[in-house]
Amino acid sequence: MIKIKDLCFSYNNSKPYIIDNLSLNIDKESYVSIIGANGSCKSTLIKLILNLLTPQKGSINLTSKKIGYVPQIVESFNSSFPITVWEMLNAHRNVLKIKDKESITEALKKVDMLEYKNSLIGNLSGGQKQKIFIARAILANEDILILDEPSTGVDSKSMKEIYGLIASLNKKNGVTVISVEHNLETALQNSSHILTMENGFGTLYTSEEYIRRISNVSI
Repeated sequence: MIKIKDLCFSYNNSKPYIIDNLSLNIDKESYVSIIGANGSCKSTLIKLILNLLTPQKGSINLTSKKIGYVPQIVESFNSSFPITVWEMLNAHRNVLKIKDKESITEALKKVDMLEYKNSLIGNLSGGQKQKIFIARAILANEDILILDEPSTGVDSKSMKEIYGLIASLNKKNGVTVISVEHNLETALQNSSHILTMENGFGTLYTSEEYIRRISNVSI
């Protein structure tokens, strides 16, 4: 699904690289959580996968170009912003040149938000907005869903619901998930794999391998 080989990157286009000779494979239908300290290039890596940044060396090969992206939630819609959920998703549908308007209904059903289709975006809670952003990201039945800290700015109830629907997309719909996480417990509960980022290097573990590693049991 995603093959990264000898990836090197820096923002000034020269050494030292902040991502240095990273190589890994992410299999189809995996759920990979990327963890690491602030500044460990977690978000930089997903921007490279999304082709928003260009590496100095190495390659990223994807077997599918159908990628949905949910950035960190930004409070950009206040209560007076005059756009409904349906209107926002319909505008995105037009950008993607999707002919079938029912794609909006199907995406809202997947995130359990169909009843809010005529609500103003600005009147929704943080958790509800995040669900709508996920619906927007899967509007074209994407094969890969990339999220940047999807639980930022939402309460614990909404967080549980959001991770439940992401897990459902992964397990029931076969969507490959890559998610930057700051909460290790949440990552271990939901992921099939953990990618640790540290000092420009990354190591991919199964969740079971990572649990044994942090428990000081040899893998």
